[in-house]
Formats: sequence, C-alpha cells, structure tokens
Amino acid sequence: MRRERGFTLIELLIVVAIIGIIAAIAIPNLLNALNRGRQKRTMADMRSIGTAVESYQVDFNFYPKIAGGDVTTIMPYITPTYIKTLPFNDGWTTMMHWQGDATTGLDYTIQSYGKDHTAESPTIASGGNKTTDFNKDIIFSDGQFVQWPEGLQTN
Repeated sequence: MRRERGFTLIELLIVVAIIGIIAAIAIPNLLNALNRGRQKRTMADMRSIGTAVESYQVDFNFYPKIAGGDVTTIMPYITPTYIKTLPFNDGWTTMMHWQGDATTGLDYTIQSYGKDHTAESPTIASGGNKTTDFNKDIIFSDGQFVQWPEGLQTN
C-alpha cells in the first residue's frame, strides 16, 4: 500500500496564518513609507519652485506680482529661464498653490494641502511649525519652510 505525499490541512492553515501576521505588520509600514515619500517629494518640488522664484527676485528686485492661485500662474515668469519644467502637483497629485503680493512683489507663499487635499489655516509658530500629520498643509514662504512634517507621522 502506497502512502500519498502532501501537506495536511493544519500545516496549510499555519502557513496562511503566518503570512497573514506578516502582512498585518508590513502593510501599515509600507503605507506610512509611501506617504512619507510623497511628503519629501512635495517639499523638494516646493524648494525647487522657491529657488526659481528667488532667482527671479535677484534679477528683478521683486517676486512675481501675482496675487494668488495655483502655481501655474507663475509659469510665464519663471519658465524656462529659472526652472525648466514647473512641478504643478504635490505628492498626492493635488495642485500646489501660490500666494503673493500683487502690488509690491515683496513676499510669496507656496502651499500644499497634504494628503486630505483640504486647505487649512496655518498655525505658524515662531521658529516654524512642525507637523506630525500627513493631512496638515506644507507651507514654503519667502525662501524657507514655515510648516513642514517632522518626526513620526500619525495618519
């Protein structure tokens, strides 16, 4: 009499349970890493736009005189002389926003609404506002970040 070779039902259930436990641990870490990468890409794009705008200011002694809107409003002023291609969207594929002084051109702000795509009123503390939530806005103003992600993110 020949005995059939194979796995028992218990062995298969144990393997499936182990795979489930590993997935339960790995998936939240993966999602957190993806959102962290989106934040860092957004910050890099904002810094690139800021560098182009600062270069424009060096040449003309004022920033682009555009009151507000999405970042495409400053495209005629800085492309292709100061930046080859202007990044429009943040890491979550939402259009970044520009706010400037339309009369004097003395200041500007570039803002990303974050993961939730919702504008929030910034709570800018002295020394900057470090956020710990993916939904918080990222704000770059006059050559520096005034609100940015820092440390472990909670959402």
